[in-house]
Amino acid sequence: MKYHIALLQNCVSPDRRLNHEQTIQRAREAAQSGSQVICTQELYSSHYFCQTEDHKYFSWAEPIDGYLIQSWQKFCKEYSVVVVVSFFEKRAHGIYHNSAVVVDADGSLAGIYRKSHIPDDPQFMEKFYFTPGDTGYRVFNTKFGKIGVLICWDQWFPEAARITALMGAEIIFYPTAIGWLPSEKDEFGQSQLNAWLCIQRSHAIANGCFIAAANRIGMENNDDTGGIEFWGNSFLIDPYGNVISRASSDKEEILRAEMDLNKIDEARTHWPFLRDRRIDAYSPLLNRYIDKNE
Repeated sequence: MKYHIALLQNCVSPDRRLNHEQTIQRAREAAQSGSQVICTQELYSSHYFCQTEDHKYFSWAEPIDGYLIQSWQKFCKEYSVVVVVSFFEKRAHGIYHNSAVVVDADGSLAGIYRKSHIPDDPQFMEKFYFTPGDTGYRVFNTKFGKIGVLICWDQWFPEAARITALMGAEIIFYPTAIGWLPSEKDEFGQSQLNAWLCIQRSHAIANGCFIAAANRIGMENNDDTGGIEFWGNSFLIDPYGNVISRASSDKEEILRAEMDLNKIDEARTHWPFLRDRRIDAYSPLLNRYIDKNE
């Protein structure tokens, strides 16, 4: 079985409604060109506000039955496509999440995943805004296959990819917002980008599944932080770790690619990592750290 995916790599403007409308339009272009599963970048409808801690941004959050998700439900039903939508979720008063909804091809909600790993780094101050997700890792059965979803910082944790794959994911999508801090780019920029690509390829190889990341582009300044230069490079990787398709670092793109699900069985048969796992020997993973002197 084969199906076509599209990753939406965009710049954003200060106008949240315009960002949403432009993303819908690019999704429409993708659907009309034959894409069957479409993924937005992380928090696609606004600039990356987590560069600073400011209570005003909580007003940007929406419930799962708000305008953004309802409009995507209408879109999916009209074009018979599946969409992975990243959004700032208001779950209840004082409880906010960095979430992704999977909307199935009939417009129904396949389900929601809430970001598990929440970073707290310079200009990535997400712990101020987001409650850690409590959905657990999830796989969604859709018209076009079994879709796993993780979000940005989740992508650095092999445990998250492993569990999602063990739950049956044929492809794991990562809506993403990652880039360079201007003060670090010259010294560390290429190494940071290489590490990001390397860890995703390793997830694909170790788990015998497809990996896809949709990242944003452009320089986003938030007050006096210095900003973030988002590095794009959205990609699709096959179960052998091959990069099937990869976007640029500085252009808006609809990255289209074909997935051949037969490669999953082929890779897992020839590289039987799942068969040879020693599940009886992995209990130390439940420790934060293992100090033999304790």
